[in-house]
Amino acid sequence: MRVRVNTARGRKSSSTRWLDRQLNDPYVHEAQKKGYRSRAAFKLLQLDEKYKILRVGQKVVDLGAAPGGWTQVAVDRVRPDGKKSRVVAVDLQEMEPVGAAAILCMDFTDDAAAEQLNELLGGAADLVLSDMAAPVTGHKLTDHLRTTALCELAHAFAVGSLAPGGTLVMKTFAGGAQGELMAAIKVDFEKVRTVKPAASRAESPETYIVATGFRGDL
Repeated sequence: MRVRVNTARGRKSSSTRWLDRQLNDPYVHEAQKKGYRSRAAFKLLQLDEKYKILRVGQKVVDLGAAPGGWTQVAVDRVRPDGKKSRVVAVDLQEMEPVGAAAILCMDFTDDAAAEQLNELLGGAADLVLSDMAAPVTGHKLTDHLRTTALCELAHAFAVGSLAPGGTLVMKTFAGGAQGELMAAIKVDFEKVRTVKPAASRAESPETYIVATGFRGDL
């Protein structure tokens, strides 16, 4: 049954719409049932089901990880031992521990972030994940450009950190700058796809880039 949300004094209409969406979202309920910290976990699960990007024994970096839904999935499927296999997560917000994952609380746009992540990783990554997005302003072009800038940083990090044959998966917002971003990624990866998982809300502008077969040094 659908939960009806009544208007309340002092609550903005946008807050009412958000509450209605949360209360009636099957992925929110399923995340709570299975212990995932966010419904976003199902987006990664669906991408992995389709493209087989997560494997036991990998070294994985999760950019923009908080509250930790993607990190939970990565830890569960990679089973990091802290030596040959590792999961390293970074976010500006503090995050509760997730199994054996190493968590770095800092701004990924900081110049020192890449060096610290690679140090925690202890070698080249097999997979770079990014669910980063800039805070939404409500202005579609601004949101698109700001999130695309984060995608460019994630791509640059992947180029400097991935082992040959590695994979990059990241969220982007559809828009005019996406074509240029895709063209840059195609230079470095053998196959690049754009996909919208079923768990991604239909009204959301987000899509996911799945780039496989990192070419390494050209």
